[in-house]
Amino acid sequence: MAKPSRKIIITCAITGGIHTPSMSPHLPVNSDQIATHAIEAAAAGASILHLHARTAEDGRPTQDPAAFAEFLPRVKQSTDAVLNLTTGGSPTMTVEERLRPATHFAPEVASLNMGSMNFGLYPMLDRYKEFQHEWEPAYLEKTRDTVFKNTFKDIEYILESCSGNGTRFEFECYDTSHLYNLAHFRDRGLVKGPLFIQTVFGILGGIGTHPEDIAHMRRTADRLFGDDYVWSVLGAGRHQMPITTMAASMGGNVRVGLEDSLWDGPGTLAKTNADQVRRVRKVIEGLGLEVASPQEARQMLDLKGGDQVGF
Repeated sequence: MAKPSRKIIITCAITGGIHTPSMSPHLPVNSDQIATHAIEAAAAGASILHLHARTAEDGRPTQDPAAFAEFLPRVKQSTDAVLNLTTGGSPTMTVEERLRPATHFAPEVASLNMGSMNFGLYPMLDRYKEFQHEWEPAYLEKTRDTVFKNTFKDIEYILESCSGNGTRFEFECYDTSHLYNLAHFRDRGLVKGPLFIQTVFGILGGIGTHPEDIAHMRRTADRLFGDDYVWSVLGAGRHQMPITTMAASMGGNVRVGLEDSLWDGPGTLAKTNADQVRRVRKVIEGLGLEVASPQEARQMLDLKGGDQVGF
C-alpha cells in the first residue's frame, strides 16, 4: 500500500490547453498573466506549478519554446516552486511538437500522458453562445473526431528523449489501462520510482467522477506499484473540489488550477489560480494535514533541483 503522507503536495495547473479565452475573462493567456498567476499560486501554497503556453494574440495553445521562455525565468526567479512543463500540449498536436519545451528546458518535472484516448471537449460548445476568436469553436468541434494519440512508441520517445536530462514525470492516468501501461514501462526499466502518478477524473473519454472510480484507481495503483509511487488526483470542472477533498482525506496529493476547472464554487468563476489553491489548502488543513513546501515536494519525488534546469 502507498503510505499516506502527512505532507500534501498541491500542484496548480495554470492555464492548460483545454479551456479557450471566451470561457473566462480570468484565464491567463499572455506571458505576463501566466507568470503572475503562477507566482500568486505558489505564494498561496502550490509547491508544483504545471505550465502550458499560449499565443498572446489569440490565446491558442502553443508548444513553441520561445513562448515558454517569456515567462519561465520570471517564475523561477520569483518562487521556489517546482516548475512542471507539459508534454501534453493539446490533443491536436503531434508528439514531436508537444515534446519541444521539455527537451529544450530540461525541467525538474514534465507531464506525460499514459495512453491514447478520446478527449471530448465538444460538449462545451453548448455552454457558450459567442466566441472571441474563430479558432475556438473549430478547436472544440474537432475533438468530436479526435483521438489524443499517446501510443507506446510515443511514450517511449518522450521517455528516451528526456532520459539524459534528469527530468522526472507527472504520469497522467485518465483510466485504469493507463496505470497498467505505466507498470509496463516500469517493468521494462524505462521508468523508476518514486512514480508521481496523477489520476485524472472527469474528462469525456476517460474514467468518471464517482467516488468508486477514485477508490478503484487508488486500489489499482496500490496493487501495481506498492509504496513506490506518490499519488495525486485532479477532478475536471465542477468535480474539482469534491474529488480533491476525497483524495486528501485518503492521504493523496491534489491538483487544482484553471487548466482543470474555471470555477471557484458553484456559479462563481475563479479570478486567479491562487483562489483555487487557497480553497483546497483550507480543505487540507481542515483535515488536520499539512501542505508540502517545494523542498519537501522535491524530496518526496526525488527531483534533481531547480538549479539543474535549462532556464
